[in-house]
Amino acid sequence: MTKHDFPKIHFYDQDFVDIYNKTWAWLNDCWNSGTEKNGIEGKFFSYPGSQVVYQSDAIYSSFFLVYSNRIYQATPSLDLFYNRQEPNGAIRCAYTINTGLPAHEKDNAEGLGIPLFAWAEHNIYHKSANKKRVKDVLSVLHKYNAWIDKTFKKSNGLYRVPLAATGMLNSPREGTYYSLDFNSMMAVNALFMSAMADILNDKDTSFLYKKQYFALKTRINSLMWDPDGGFYHDIDKNEKRLPVKTIAGYWPLLAEIPNDEKAEKIIAKLTDPEHFGTPHPFPTLSRSDKNFSEEGRGYKGSVYPHLTFMVIKGLERYQRWELARDSAIRHLYFMLDSMTPDSDHHRGNLWEAYLPIKEGPAKWSGKPDFPRPQYLSYDALSTICLTIENIVGLFISLPRKTVDWIIPNLEVMGVENLSLKKNMITILSNKSGRGWEIHMESEKLYYFTINILGKKKKTLPIPSGKCSMLIDKL
Repeated sequence: MTKHDFPKIHFYDQDFVDIYNKTWAWLNDCWNSGTEKNGIEGKFFSYPGSQVVYQSDAIYSSFFLVYSNRIYQATPSLDLFYNRQEPNGAIRCAYTINTGLPAHEKDNAEGLGIPLFAWAEHNIYHKSANKKRVKDVLSVLHKYNAWIDKTFKKSNGLYRVPLAATGMLNSPREGTYYSLDFNSMMAVNALFMSAMADILNDKDTSFLYKKQYFALKTRINSLMWDPDGGFYHDIDKNEKRLPVKTIAGYWPLLAEIPNDEKAEKIIAKLTDPEHFGTPHPFPTLSRSDKNFSEEGRGYKGSVYPHLTFMVIKGLERYQRWELARDSAIRHLYFMLDSMTPDSDHHRGNLWEAYLPIKEGPAKWSGKPDFPRPQYLSYDALSTICLTIENIVGLFISLPRKTVDWIIPNLEVMGVENLSLKKNMITILSNKSGRGWEIHMESEKLYYFTINILGKKKKTLPIPSGKCSMLIDKL
């Protein structure tokens, strides 16, 4: 294998390996090049045939592109947005590919997008250790944050934004004045802005965002939490909670807003068949809601991979590794079984949205273009990112020189030739006559933590070169 290949994964279910490999091949269709006319520099990620490039696609795609061994860069698509920042700090959520100008968004006059650049950049830093980039983007994002504050923040400290800005277009959230997901995303943003300032040792900026984070956390907990139902809700103009339970109720997990007791209550609803515990995890609307549709109908019950990804990343924050992994595996099986009716995984498509109760793409009568096939900015989060991080269980940080392997039990699996900056690493487990053995290969020293949940946890320095360890001897 050359250094110019994607990392290989090993897993006992060959279908998972096949769809992982296929996704890398399909991603080739998602690269668009800028022209002098549109003033967009270099290549960027967008849905094939789309006239517009979206902020959400640039953000979500960065989470799997960081694993491409730099064959596909995660940063140019984000830079396309930063390069268009206006003097007042505004960055619009969509730009027309032909002109490079902001695309008009229906019901979203300011073109506000999901404020998650800092989350993406913090993740990129841990996979690239590029401190200079953190410095460059922090100033852009600081201005962007100030624009959002000035334009959308109300006197009670919460943000009032058009529902279209959340992306959950037809979700039955009538009467929402302060949306739970956008306000929680702003808390996620503050958390990661503070963490990025810490990387640069910029104490003032770090403190500023910590303050913003705690202010939002306090307001979301006091105004949006329903103690009786044990869930977070949107609120209306008079700060009254609205009854609908949507997948937006899980953004607070990613922002580390609930304490353990509240987290316990909302996580329990993920396995409760009355709420979000559908066979395919996780629907966008609680099954208890009168608007819930088994056909999906957009955000009335469909399973969207990017939102399932968000829930799984929220579960990680609360160390729910087993539920996160189990959900990722079930989600992937449903994606595979939805590719073709006769379960031939070698043909067929991945989809933008899925049915919640059985396999197959979601349906929405009167919307023939829904769901879009091969919507990889969502799908590759599952087939690449969740596969490496939650199914194989590897978490990597270059600046810290750490690799954590978190698994419920030992299985034949691992990753081969994953490029970390200038270091290629391979970690594989298999069973030999001497018991379970982990084989490793690396060009540089790093610290390896193996965490077999509830059984063993051990950190070891791994020297450069090849080595192997017997688990029973740890």
